[in-house]
Amino acid sequence: MPDLAFVNGTVTLLEEAVIPIRDRGFLLADGVYEVLRCYDGHIFEVEPHLDRLEGSLRGIGMRLPVSRRKLRQLLEELRRRSGHADARLYVQVTRGVAPRQHAFPRHARPSLVVYVEGVPRPRATIAGKGVAAITLRDWRWERCDLKTIALLANVLAKQRAVEAGAHEAIFVGPDGSVREGSSANVFAVRGREVWTHPLGPAILPGVSRAVLLRLARELGLRVRERRFGRRQLYAADEVLLSSTMQEVLPVVRIDGRPIGSGRPGPVARALGERFRDRARGAGSGGRRT
Repeated sequence: MPDLAFVNGTVTLLEEAVIPIRDRGFLLADGVYEVLRCYDGHIFEVEPHLDRLEGSLRGIGMRLPVSRRKLRQLLEELRRRSGHADARLYVQVTRGVAPRQHAFPRHARPSLVVYVEGVPRPRATIAGKGVAAITLRDWRWERCDLKTIALLANVLAKQRAVEAGAHEAIFVGPDGSVREGSSANVFAVRGREVWTHPLGPAILPGVSRAVLLRLARELGLRVRERRFGRRQLYAADEVLLSSTMQEVLPVVRIDGRPIGSGRPGPVARALGERFRDRARGAGSGGRRT
């Protein structure tokens, strides 16, 4: 089953896809992206992902270069042609090809790139054991709510985590509040409460974040979108990460300190199971979108 790419109207094998050198995404990171997950041939939470894509485009003064309906059809068609039942779908929109200058070009046509690649199902051993994380000062720009392709700060933070023997780096803002990870939203569990940083320019409005919070409420947990600091993070009963590709992942150690019992807790297990059931359309009230 081939991994496929669509670049401005042309479909090729992923490894054969090319973009022009003067594409502003390549030269200036002038663009936005989305990552969607396909389970058993069905794209999960496609509408919220497209909502966020359009929001990110508005934030940088752009629109979709095709209709939303056509983009949704393109995603489905590319996935079908690839034959992958479990897949990652990547969408990127840039301001297009133009002479290199900082100001917006007047006549450039936006570039649309979509690719699909098969992915294995998340390893249960990782969620079963949990992962380690470190905390870092947030050195990113002030519009983290836009899912832009300018990810160097996130890349450097993830590398710091890897070099420290950890899975994730958690950003802490100038006010001392825990924001999010380099590639995931962050949650702290205290008793029957789930805490997470409120939406706004400081964090990405995660699609999986929204799903997790809905599931937490279904489990009878109280959701509190509030600011909290490192001390409260260290003292949490459980800490969780969520993202499209990682689903729900427990954090068992932060900055060398054990979280709770030092093992994945009952909330992580319950939310992880419900998330996977919902994603595959098998959970109570589950839906495929």
